[in-house]
Amino acid sequence: MTTTLRPAEPLQQNADGTRSRRYQVCVNSRPVGGIHLGTHPVFGDAVARIISLAIEEPDRRRGRGTVAALAAEEVARGWGCRRIEATVPAGAGSALGLATALGYVVRNRNMEKPLAAAPPALPPGSTARPMTDAEFGPWRARGTEEYVRTWVARGVPEAEARAKAATDDTELLPDGRATEGMLFTVLEHEGTAVGTLWLAMRGEGAYVFDVEADAAHRGRGHGRTLMLLAEAQSIAAGKRVLGLNVFAGNTPAERLYDSLGYDTTRYTLYKPLV
Repeated sequence: MTTTLRPAEPLQQNADGTRSRRYQVCVNSRPVGGIHLGTHPVFGDAVARIISLAIEEPDRRRGRGTVAALAAEEVARGWGCRRIEATVPAGAGSALGLATALGYVVRNRNMEKPLAAAPPALPPGSTARPMTDAEFGPWRARGTEEYVRTWVARGVPEAEARAKAATDDTELLPDGRATEGMLFTVLEHEGTAVGTLWLAMRGEGAYVFDVEADAAHRGRGHGRTLMLLAEAQSIAAGKRVLGLNVFAGNTPAERLYDSLGYDTTRYTLYKPLV
């Protein structure tokens, strides 16, 4: 039996500058599922993404999804893409197994934690204060450079990484430190600044965009204290869940979040198209 992709619509030119197309997954011309392929809204036409892929239940576990994913790579190459990405929900073990078997690499994962009713207490000697205007500029510049280096280390060309950093800043911080719903906090321990926290309030939840213990004060539990601070600030704002992103390979952060009770909600994977 032959598994192929059949276009289900014309190539779409979307308002956000991306292009996309839906395909039927067919076995000997019989539709057995569908795949939605597009280009990346931030990284541009050089990066494709599998927006969705589904095979109907009677035809699962027969390699249909594998062939469909490989065919999608060929379409992406025809579009001139150099990389392809996919996002997999944490509960979709078979999809994650398929992606890794095809050579996709986990780049990052999103995590969440339900929040308790009462805020956690900070350890003795630890206090928090708002970041000042004088601190914000240098802190943001350092954070941007580290953000770019993190993406480059995970297969993203530097130009694309810098474009993403610029786009994120424009979208997330249109008014800089004064942007509504954003909290920028400095953690102090016995009067010395030891770390920073960037927390966003979003609907019923909150999101940690950046958390960092200063290099000179690492290994002393301040990263955990910063995360407890994030919980306390979120609960004080009436939020019910706290989310974050962690890059694969950041072992200390992954261990910290696991120990604090965060659960993975989805994985983002990528694969070079050579």
